[in-house]
Amino acid sequence: MKQSSEKTAQAIRSELLELSHELGLESRQLAILGEGNTSADCGDGTFWVKASGSSLTTLGEADLSRVRFDAVLELLEREMVAEQEIEAELLNVLADPDHKKPSVETFLHALCLSEDGVKWVGHTHTVSVNRILCSVLGAEPFLGHLFPDAIVVCGRVPAVVPYVDPGFELAKAVQAELRRYRSAYGKAPKLLLMVNHGPVALGQTAKEVANIMLMADKWAEILWGTYALGGPQFLPEDEVEQIDNRLDEHYRRRQLTGG
Repeated sequence: MKQSSEKTAQAIRSELLELSHELGLESRQLAILGEGNTSADCGDGTFWVKASGSSLTTLGEADLSRVRFDAVLELLEREMVAEQEIEAELLNVLADPDHKKPSVETFLHALCLSEDGVKWVGHTHTVSVNRILCSVLGAEPFLGHLFPDAIVVCGRVPAVVPYVDPGFELAKAVQAELRRYRSAYGKAPKLLLMVNHGPVALGQTAKEVANIMLMADKWAEILWGTYALGGPQFLPEDEVEQIDNRLDEHYRRRQLTGG
């Protein structure tokens, strides 16, 4: 059984590398240099996450760290962890002590992967999305919908957190928003928008995470264009609800996620 579990974990690692390279393609302008990070649930109480300082574009097997869920979530029960202590704790949460120090966003990834139905997570600093999130409007333009595919792929409503210093403090803000979102909508968001920072995609599969990121990029580009022509013309809420609940769109969602 242990050998089978380990084989699964290695297969997940390979798929996570493929996802990371896809999100790191320079032509897509989703992330450059050391920006962004990715993670995937191994299904055995551990998860893979991008190592600190590595690049999505060139990520290799040695640039992924395997981390224990329980150790990270236990830390998040605290109100505060000092910056110096975080450096040591990021090494203590490793499932394999020989792995590199995981990303400072490991806390965020543990929270997102703990949500029902979420097995894969991707975070980027997408130029088109940040063009809006870094404006005086913040995430507000994303609270309305312009076209059906954004509803189908990114969900009816994105989760939103204000700017918070990346790391432990940001994770605590994300934790509060995920709880609020679950209480309001009964499920996890597909898209989390961090103001002045970037988008996070939460998916059942690696393919779904990639789809969410690509659709968020298109959504932002269209939003940007509408402001040049007088402003966005949002779909009425009843139309958004209808699209979100259509049987054919539920079928299309399943096909798009590969689930």
